[in-house]
Amino acid sequence: MTDRGANGDDDAPDGNRDAADETDEEGLTYADAGVDIDASEAATAALVGAVEGVSGDYAGLLDIGDRYLALATDGVGTKLLVAEALGDYSTVGIDCIAMNVNDLAAAGVTPVAFVDYLAVDEPDEGFAEQVGQGLRAGCEAADIELVAGETAVMPEVVKSLDLAGTCAGLATDADLLPGDAEAGDALVGFPSSGIHSNGLTLARQATTRDHEYTDPFPVEEYGTPNCSRVEDGETPRIGDVLLEPTRIYTHLLAPLREASAHAAAHITGGGWTNLTRLGDFRYVVDDPFDADPMFDFVQAEGSVDDEEMHRTFNMGTGFVAALDPEAAEALVAETEGRVIGRVEETDGEASVDIRGLTLS
Repeated sequence: MTDRGANGDDDAPDGNRDAADETDEEGLTYADAGVDIDASEAATAALVGAVEGVSGDYAGLLDIGDRYLALATDGVGTKLLVAEALGDYSTVGIDCIAMNVNDLAAAGVTPVAFVDYLAVDEPDEGFAEQVGQGLRAGCEAADIELVAGETAVMPEVVKSLDLAGTCAGLATDADLLPGDAEAGDALVGFPSSGIHSNGLTLARQATTRDHEYTDPFPVEEYGTPNCSRVEDGETPRIGDVLLEPTRIYTHLLAPLREASAHAAAHITGGGWTNLTRLGDFRYVVDDPFDADPMFDFVQAEGSVDDEEMHRTFNMGTGFVAALDPEAAEALVAETEGRVIGRVEETDGEASVDIRGLTLS
């Protein structure tokens, strides 16, 4: 059975402008925006307790003899509302693929096939074709096959559309990462492409307090954000930056195995606290990648404090591996990663030290 990780994905009801208006003079939190992480984790624990049989962490693993069949499932969340506002669904399929294959990669599993689930209030060939374009692009980037899918028309259940999917992967015992960091490990980080597909409920409410998705991103004040959706030299709209597709990290699988990485974390829902899933250590991150200007914009517009930002978003680093320091240097030389910190023993609970914060 696939793992049900309560990682704060954007699966809560839409937080609209009215909800944001109630907190115009206050700093926004993810809970204010409509996603209560503690409540989500409690609900997930109740579901897991009722279902039983859940194994794995980033991926659910089933022993099929000479290897494991691994499954991961995830969706795009309320990023779809930004796509709806702009009338452009061409990249959300990439996000759907990425959120699933990245979880498998964090376990050391090679993704091989994907099944999508598109739920709509009414069928529309236009956005269905755009969603399909993104799914195809995501599958090509991750080198997997889109083998099947389901489109459900449920006007009484779904408003507009929802997109999710399940990815299957295969791994031998030798392929799988052990899953636990070790004291003395180096942390190698890999840059994100932007906000990815988590925390969008908070990001949307913050950025639309005084702006529209169609407004130009204020590059003069915050700098130029990463946005592959526009040509070089063009100023992207706020919505275009929010829709920047999630980076896919499956190309790291071979280098991670060659470097005998001990564990890896996909920095998604829960932000930097994902590192604590690697074991009860102190994770000292003293050289993270710079946060994209969109994060600065979200923080300023929503008056979001530093801790909430790092508990919600990837803040510039989308994937982290823990491994021996000597092997880390070789991994850095072969990839776009860099050493961002280290793993230390602790007498207390697992924690992450980053940018003057201590997260646990």
